[in-house]
Amino acid sequence: MDSTLTNKTVSLVLGSGGARGLAHIGIIEWLQAHDYEIKSIAGSSMGALVGGIYAAGKLDVYSNWVQALQRTDVLRLLDLSFRSGGLFKGERVINVLKELIGDFQIEELPISYTAVATDLDSGKEVWLSKGPLFDAIRASIAIPTILTPHTIDGRLLVDGGLVNPVPIAPTLHDVTDVTIAVNLSGIPDPTLLEPENKAPTSTQGVYQRRVQEFVELLQSKVSLGTSDDNLGLLEVITRSFETMQATVARLKLAAHFADAVITIPRNSCRFFEFYRASEMIEFGREKAEEVIGKGVTE
Repeated sequence: MDSTLTNKTVSLVLGSGGARGLAHIGIIEWLQAHDYEIKSIAGSSMGALVGGIYAAGKLDVYSNWVQALQRTDVLRLLDLSFRSGGLFKGERVINVLKELIGDFQIEELPISYTAVATDLDSGKEVWLSKGPLFDAIRASIAIPTILTPHTIDGRLLVDGGLVNPVPIAPTLHDVTDVTIAVNLSGIPDPTLLEPENKAPTSTQGVYQRRVQEFVELLQSKVSLGTSDDNLGLLEVITRSFETMQATVARLKLAAHFADAVITIPRNSCRFFEFYRASEMIEFGREKAEEVIGKGVTE
């Protein structure tokens, strides 16, 4: 094993990538189980969300909640926006998370935390390391055209993955033993197969059937998971965004050093498949063992 990885204090960099970011939970759990002490976190988008919740000491609460989500639960969290700027407002999911986790000031968190967002006017990277935690998270997850932008201190902010999907730079001055980065934009793995869709049970009530019908209608319009030859609006947007992120991630990883990079293939999970949480969390544990447990750096 690489001797540098046996040291225990960690700066953890958590990348952006939608539901693939649930693998961050498994990676953090693996680090904790092997006595690594996470002293600093920098995250973009889903990495900012998982990292912020971990910094608040509530990752187990979030993990239990997200693993209980079904496909219809995910759709219920999407609040349609009736103004320009994005398909969904994002207020519903943030309010649910605030109720679940509680609200925190970043300055009061027990470990250093930075969420990365993008200033839509200047095009510059913005590091959010003070103020309300969920304001920073909401800005960092504002995927262009999908979630409406979020304003902080007069700046119109969108998803940090637009300019820095693997934000190593905020950790460069940390006094820790190692920097571990998680890249959710890895090249597709041909050995990974998509799970079969489960058919609704015949015991569903009237309400459940109506919800299922709504889900199917919405999926047919925006395509949260259809075949490659029948792409809907969200599928085109997210795949385009992921293609851009993958390119930017390679440049950022080449520019900034990390002692270990854990790479999650892009085809391990679709962008909105949050109902696959248990699977992705376990996948994160496996990847952490593969890269850090065996001393492999990429």
